[in-house]
Amino acid sequence: MSRQEDRNHPRGARAAAGSIAGVNDSPARLPLRTAAAVKLGNLSSTLSQKMGLGAGGMIGGRVALKLDPQALNRLTQGRQVAVVTGTNGKTTSTMMLARAVGALGEVATNHSGANMPDGHVTALSKQPDAPYAVLECDEGYFPAVAGASNPSVAVILNLSRDQLDRVGEVRTIERSLRDAITKLRDCTIIANCDDVMVTSAAWNAARVVWVATGTGWHHDSASCPRCGNPIRWQGEHWHCTGCDLSRPHPNWITTDEAMITPEHRKIELRLTLPGKFNQANAVMAAAAAHALGVPVEEAVRRLRSVSNVSGRYRTIQRNGRSARLLLSKNPAGWSETLTVVKEANHPAVLVINAQEADGRDLSWLWDVPFERLQGRTVIASGERATDLAVRLTYAEVEHTIVPDPLKAIDQMPQGAVEVIANYTAFRDLNARAAADE
Repeated sequence: MSRQEDRNHPRGARAAAGSIAGVNDSPARLPLRTAAAVKLGNLSSTLSQKMGLGAGGMIGGRVALKLDPQALNRLTQGRQVAVVTGTNGKTTSTMMLARAVGALGEVATNHSGANMPDGHVTALSKQPDAPYAVLECDEGYFPAVAGASNPSVAVILNLSRDQLDRVGEVRTIERSLRDAITKLRDCTIIANCDDVMVTSAAWNAARVVWVATGTGWHHDSASCPRCGNPIRWQGEHWHCTGCDLSRPHPNWITTDEAMITPEHRKIELRLTLPGKFNQANAVMAAAAAHALGVPVEEAVRRLRSVSNVSGRYRTIQRNGRSARLLLSKNPAGWSETLTVVKEANHPAVLVINAQEADGRDLSWLWDVPFERLQGRTVIASGERATDLAVRLTYAEVEHTIVPDPLKAIDQMPQGAVEVIANYTAFRDLNARAAADE
């Protein structure tokens, strides 16, 4: 029996989908150096907040790691750790998983988006007695974080093009994740089998649970990341024409508004969050929670309570306009978000910045299917509104330019408005809207 047949065999699937045993009652006692580093880091975080310098989500961990470079490793000892990574959906999936794992006990988590080691150390420091940790992790930092934290579960959501000048080429990320995953011998990998890059990264994992998410972004997978030969798609199934890489048989399946478990039970999701991509996030989170020992029905019940993720999807009222705020950072994310807003057919404000956290290179705008907005009332906004306007012109989307996003909302007809912004644009707009409330 081949490696792929073995991982798709029903017996292997049941074993991979089973719960992880051996949860420790509490985290390990910290060495003196780590305890001192954590104390000073927490003090730095508190001072940052009181002085109005920031939320303190990074600075505390940065100080602690300077004082003790092994702080992340020591803070995760004695805990059951789940790490969530991928290009899109990390923050939402982390919040969902943390909410579900809360059924088992206290959970330390960083679902506010501080997803590098500094943020992990800060989150763990603030909940030192939590026996569980659910950590959102930037995909570029996954190898280092997984190596330090020895996770029981790692969730690999998706891999697609992001800001090239900040993140790098997606195939480079896939190779680094592949190398890291092969070293995680005691970790259950929850992997999206509809994503060619994720499947390749998890192909040689010691323990893997495959999830069919039904997500449709295939533009980064025309050729095999392992051998370079073309990928062939036949409906939902795919295979490489040059090697044995192919879509694995899924243990969990995302369907329209529901999921099918490894025991072939169909469970309605009934999520508060919109969009097919959030259904996929929910099923990935449910599979990970199940691997940690959470009953499926309890996990789904808790997932339904997630309605606001760091300001995403919230609606602000402004001068007779009801503006829904949506975050999208790269072509795959924008494609999914445009699918959601297309159903409502509301006017749209599109906000683009190009600061360091966004990536300076805006060439990715040409990969976004803005053509879906044809016939709508559209305003291009943000620091790089004119770059966006050029792309909208070629997409034959009629639009106007209003650089200030709040003023752009005010210029829309009264009623519902969709506001889609990339990272720093969304962050700043959220802060300004909160200040006006």
